[in-house]
Amino acid sequence: MGDFTQKIKLLKLYEYLRKETDENHPISRRKLCQTLKDMGISSNVRTLSKDIETLSENGFEIMSFLKEKEKFYYVSDREIATPEIKIIIDAIHASRFITEKKSAELIDKISASASKYQAEILKKNMVVFNTRKHSNESILYNVDSIEEAIARKKKISFNYFHLNEAAKREYVLTPNGRKKKYIVEPIALIFNEDNYYLMGYLSRHPEGTANYRIDRMDHVNVVEDSKLSDEAIAKINGVSSYTEQVFKMFGGDIAKVTLQFDKELAEPVFDKFGEDIKTKVIDDNKIATTVSVQISPTFFGWLAQFGGKMKIAAPASVAEKYKKHIKSILER
Repeated sequence: MGDFTQKIKLLKLYEYLRKETDENHPISRRKLCQTLKDMGISSNVRTLSKDIETLSENGFEIMSFLKEKEKFYYVSDREIATPEIKIIIDAIHASRFITEKKSAELIDKISASASKYQAEILKKNMVVFNTRKHSNESILYNVDSIEEAIARKKKISFNYFHLNEAAKREYVLTPNGRKKKYIVEPIALIFNEDNYYLMGYLSRHPEGTANYRIDRMDHVNVVEDSKLSDEAIAKINGVSSYTEQVFKMFGGDIAKVTLQFDKELAEPVFDKFGEDIKTKVIDDNKIATTVSVQISPTFFGWLAQFGGKMKIAAPASVAEKYKKHIKSILER
């Protein structure tokens, strides 16, 4: 019983120091002894020094220093550094697919990795993004079910919906008016353009894959009496090549396209296609690069934002499709 009590004492001691102290908020040995006593844990100066030494010897680093003949303690080294916590919190807050409620819950959990003083500062200094959050509270459970299915090589089932003009759910229905039940072989979860997608294998689909927004999925379940096909498993093993394509969420044939653009557009091109693409200087103001994209309205929309400062130099067939796309918009 004595050993058990000592283990609990060490646990409570480190938990208190990790949460209540940092380099700017150390605690004196005398106050720490009193705090432990208030918690119902027997402690004195001699046993406290020994307990802290035991923790430090076993990898739980506790810093100490002397000030006016009084010893002070604090925890400095944490699993996640404060700047790392800040980045994670901002990323959660900026992610549209995580609802307001789930964002708040996740931020509280992440903040718990810091001391209460650091957590308070992090929340106080939080950047308020102009982000329109999705409202599907089951998104994290959807992700959990999909990840489980991929790990166990099982299919998933779900209902799928769209939002109507009143922002209300309209489910995809069967011919007899029931909610359609999708059965899909999951391949990967992909984050793209502020949304989270499931990429699934469908043999009847022309390209063998289809993508579904996670926040538009409902009643996601693992299909227990199922297994993934060899084709789906092959897709899982080669998923990295698929996710490297820039415009992967909206279909279209994959093609090598040469873009010619003004030098001032180098940064957005690198942002979109990666900093490892090769570029060629055409003249004092023009650069060219060749990239793989899916030829789709999404690609043309991205291209159109740069007006006459960027063009499709090759192939001519893709340039012609782009012209027709722009013409059809003007005609409307």
